[in-house]
Amino acid sequence: MKNILVTGGAGFIGSNFVRMLLAQEPDCLIVNLDKLTYAGNLENLAGLMDNPRHKFVKTDICDGTAVEKLIDEYKIEALINFAAESHVDRSITGPKIFIETNVTGTLTLLQAARDKNIKRFLQVSTDEVYGSLGDDGMFTEQTPLAPNSPYSASKAAADHLVAAFAHTWNMDCVITRCSNNYGHYQFPEKMIPLMLNNALNDKALPVYGDGLYVRDWLYVEDHCRAIWKVLTAGKKGEVYNIGGCNEKTNLEVIRIILKSLGKSESLIKHVKDRPGHDRRYAIDASKMMNQLKWKPTVTFEEGIAKTIDWYIKNEKWLTNIVSGNYRKYYDSTYSNR
Repeated sequence: MKNILVTGGAGFIGSNFVRMLLAQEPDCLIVNLDKLTYAGNLENLAGLMDNPRHKFVKTDICDGTAVEKLIDEYKIEALINFAAESHVDRSITGPKIFIETNVTGTLTLLQAARDKNIKRFLQVSTDEVYGSLGDDGMFTEQTPLAPNSPYSASKAAADHLVAAFAHTWNMDCVITRCSNNYGHYQFPEKMIPLMLNNALNDKALPVYGDGLYVRDWLYVEDHCRAIWKVLTAGKKGEVYNIGGCNEKTNLEVIRIILKSLGKSESLIKHVKDRPGHDRRYAIDASKMMNQLKWKPTVTFEEGIAKTIDWYIKNEKWLTNIVSGNYRKYYDSTYSNR
């Protein structure tokens, strides 16, 4: 599959995937569709816009006519859907856009892919669709979906649509469900870049509740490698969990950041918890490891060091983001995704 339509390719994970593919797959043509909402940023694609193998198109995944036109024009063979509203806090205060983008948008893409006979449709999903874990256990691909936020509910609905299209029309669809990503180009409403920026500016680091919520952390470049592996070698109709094998509490992560920057833990400020906060996520990625021979290669210690170094070296990028549309959310809230 050489001609690939990537949706949400100006966002965090999407832009990292586009960069990886252009660097590693010289025969690939990438058509990058992004609406450029608050989290979509052309600065994430700096240096790529003049690449003849990268075609950027600003449009909405809910515009079926535009999507079909792109599929025809560029003879698209595979579609990877990164496009999504993904901030849990925003979904609590304004869930409607999450339904429009994550559910209706996915439906529109599936219809276009079906009608244009796309060879493979890959849905990028999240471990949040599984709900919350206690102290023990891990999410497997057989774990029933039990989303607890409007965001995760919208992603679960999209996953069900993908499975329904695969069953009803015999489409070649695959779904990936990843744990918490981190790395360069991440929008600073997410925990790690938010805490980094606050610490760099000696501002309080807001921590929900007791800070002992557990997440599995996956370096974004490891995630991108996994997505490419699923696209090219995954089995039709399958779901693949992608995890980093790095379970840590939010407080552990924050203390690592503060120590790396030489900042005091006195910057930590515990704030009122958000409604319905899932206690723990943990991914069993053995299916990816055993069947597709993928495994994470970046430890959290290595990945967070790379991430901190990137944000320090790209302070202008971070400043531009924080001083823009994100300002009204920045000081008071963040996502523990």
